[in-house]
Amino acid sequence: MSDPHQPGTPAGTDQRDLDRRAALAQHLGKEVWPAGRDELVARAAENNAPDGVLADLRRLPEGSRFENVQQVAQALGLGTEQQRF
Repeated sequence: MSDPHQPGTPAGTDQRDLDRRAALAQHLGKEVWPAGRDELVARAAENNAPDGVLADLRRLPEGSRFENVQQVAQALGLGTEQQRF
């Protein structure tokens, strides 16, 4: 059971990072992976992503491939949870 006196976000993250990652996941979906920057931007645009999501995706390094939204978040410098298991 979690301690109600501790922050609700995992160590290494903050609520803003979690919100940004959730928005990325929402507008990219599960079917796009693996994908490069341009594919991710195109998919997010197809899904009517807000300008902030598109701007984040355009900042990804050209030529890189990503297996999941966690890798995208890490490439953007967002805080991510540490693997627990």
